[in-house]
Amino acid sequence: MTGTGWVTVAQRAALDDGEILGVEAQGKPLALYNVEGEIYATDNLCTHAFAYLSDGWLDGDVIECPLHAGRFEVKTGKGLGPPIPCDIKTYPVRVVGDDVQVQIAG
Repeated sequence: MTGTGWVTVAQRAALDDGEILGVEAQGKPLALYNVEGEIYATDNLCTHAFAYLSDGWLDGDVIECPLHAGRFEVKTGKGLGPPIPCDIKTYPVRVVGDDVQVQIAG
């Protein structure tokens, strides 16, 4: 890790277009999403109930929680209605070589 808070969490080859990958960075569960070749990162836990979003379904840039069908925009973290009570946190992502890096703290 560098002083800027960037952490390598996966290899780019592990995430094909339209796929989700659950990873961990500094003890924090994160979900990575490949949306049309761009990688996005959010917290992996749904804000409604204890469920991993990486076990859900990605439809374009919207992730659906596998437990109660709560939906979030992966680019912004915006919640798209009930049953979720609030948005999810998003994280900056960069690809360096084949390393997918997420900025946890700046």
